[in-house]
Amino acid sequence: MKRIIPLSLIAITSIYAAEVELAPIDVQSTVITEVAENAQTSVDLAQALNNSVPSIDMSRRSAIANDIFIRGQKRDNISVEVDGTKVCGACPNRMDPPTSHILASQIDEVEIIEGPYDIETFGTMSGGLKIKTKKPTKELKGELNLGLGQWGYNKVGASVSGGNDYIRVLVSGTYETSDQYEDGNGDTLAEQTKNKAPMGNQYQEKYEDMSAYTKKSVMAKAFVNFTQDQELRLSYTANRSDDILYPNAPMDALYDDSNIYSVEYNVKDLTDSYRNLNIQYYKSDVDHPMGTDYRMAPTLTNPDTNTTYPRMKNWLTTDMQGLKIKNTFDISTYELTVGLDGSERKWDGHYEWNDMPAMKMFPNGLKSIDDAVTTNMSVFAKLDKSYGAFEFSMGARFDSTEIENGNPDLDTNDYTGINANLMTTYNFSKEHKMFVGIGQANRVPDGRELYFTGSKGNMVGTPDLDQVTNQEIDLGYEIHSAMFKFKAKAFYSMLSNYIYIQKGVSTNAFQNIDATIYGTELSASFYLSDDITFDSGLSYKRGEKDEALEGQTDKDLADIAPLRANMALNYEYMNNSVATIEMMVSEDWTNIDSDNGEQELAGWGIVNLKAKHAFSKMFDLTLGVNNVGDKTYAQSNTYADLTLITSGTGDVMLLNEPGRYFYTNLDIKF
Repeated sequence: MKRIIPLSLIAITSIYAAEVELAPIDVQSTVITEVAENAQTSVDLAQALNNSVPSIDMSRRSAIANDIFIRGQKRDNISVEVDGTKVCGACPNRMDPPTSHILASQIDEVEIIEGPYDIETFGTMSGGLKIKTKKPTKELKGELNLGLGQWGYNKVGASVSGGNDYIRVLVSGTYETSDQYEDGNGDTLAEQTKNKAPMGNQYQEKYEDMSAYTKKSVMAKAFVNFTQDQELRLSYTANRSDDILYPNAPMDALYDDSNIYSVEYNVKDLTDSYRNLNIQYYKSDVDHPMGTDYRMAPTLTNPDTNTTYPRMKNWLTTDMQGLKIKNTFDISTYELTVGLDGSERKWDGHYEWNDMPAMKMFPNGLKSIDDAVTTNMSVFAKLDKSYGAFEFSMGARFDSTEIENGNPDLDTNDYTGINANLMTTYNFSKEHKMFVGIGQANRVPDGRELYFTGSKGNMVGTPDLDQVTNQEIDLGYEIHSAMFKFKAKAFYSMLSNYIYIQKGVSTNAFQNIDATIYGTELSASFYLSDDITFDSGLSYKRGEKDEALEGQTDKDLADIAPLRANMALNYEYMNNSVATIEMMVSEDWTNIDSDNGEQELAGWGIVNLKAKHAFSKMFDLTLGVNNVGDKTYAQSNTYADLTLITSGTGDVMLLNEPGRYFYTNLDIKF
């Protein structure tokens, strides 16, 4: 099978066809266009996607800033772009995943790439998100959003946009805060920790009732039209989050500040065949200190001097900048895209005790990540073509990557890789089609996997890791009629040199393994009448190591959630006014990597209710309640890739989901 993929890609380059109008191919892409409208309970993008897309599962980390899996893949195995800007988090323990640096209320649409089918973005190995935020409008428009919910939830958001033929401007701002949510047992985040964690990891009494987080964000954009065909796009997003509690982790985020910048120049129709030129410079940065300030202060003691250092911090920063040049041509009956992509990511972190750098115990200081710098240069090309009922799209990307570290004792790592894919669709009619995708993509190890150092000076990272390769095949069928639409997809992914962490290993804990992930996803909508629709989605996947890790027997792959499904019945009782009842269910999580920290989880099912009433075109009021039955359940597991609290009995602390939650939102538009 591993030979079939590159040979197929070479063979297909000989295809020629008659002139037929090109149609978009969506083999492994799902577009969500109502993210902001559906983000009624929180601005957290991960939670909004988890409720909307069968292939996406959420990793519950806190009341906000949760992480996502795409088909069981997370971290650097998937990429996240915001308006073309590659975004990375600073925290090695995923307290600030890339999706946390943009708010759901700022988003126009999200394209979910499922599989190795994006050759334009560095690191899209098993999937990714292409997030597009709201654009400035020529007409003067404004919006005010007010949200209230249980457990002290408050949200205020506002935006205004307008301009003329030459310049359009948008400015938006959001403020959101919440107390700690309660699970189905009535336990707050601090109480969950008190019930399950050792004394040292519990919250100090004066912090037990503190807010779960405070989040502020501002986005500004300006689009300048020099001529009808030339546009300059400027954008800036600032995100400021304070005092975010992570109850089943040893530390909390003291603050999390990020900035996203983009300067983009777009030129259309240079000649009859030179259709588009796009040049973009982008930059994103994150400042993220996390510490034990609110806990019972677990301590670190120097055995030589018997000196104790309370209130530990791990202070990390990351900076990502890049330049991308993309050209699109119409050549005969083909659409050709070629481009250059270059980026540099800097990642640095250090430990502190008692608000002082670690100079007493470690005279030269102690770095958690020592100035890791990842520099990538690449060239990519994509060709689209239609031939009767067939549609073809093929792409390739060559990457050259260098990763260096501030430690002079460690060598620089160099990687080269070729990503390539072929996607084809056969249209039986306008209503239904089938599609096949086959592809290969790579991703290099990151600074944590290569160089991370523990608080006792042990090298947790493995400096000689190989890059990961995903070879995958995808099949699907789609039908869209006047009465219903249905989509079924299946995939089989072969992972070579997959980067995996082994529990209980304190030095060089990361290793390369071979593994497979396969599964299926179903989604359907039935139009029962002009006013009633029924929507549903289902996802099932399995992951297996080719061989168990040394000294272990379990071949199950971690992070592979069980069979999950969601169903929703929608009744539009008047124009733009909809009542919804939704059910979300999950099977027992029994296929687990118990050798590396995962636990069996009970299945669960919850019911959510929501009603949005449009008083006019200007006023919408939404009322809702989630988890109507006040179910106590956990949907996120405890793989050792995350540093989580372990109780005295040896069990890793699970974090329960919120219990019954009432909320309301008022949207005012002009």
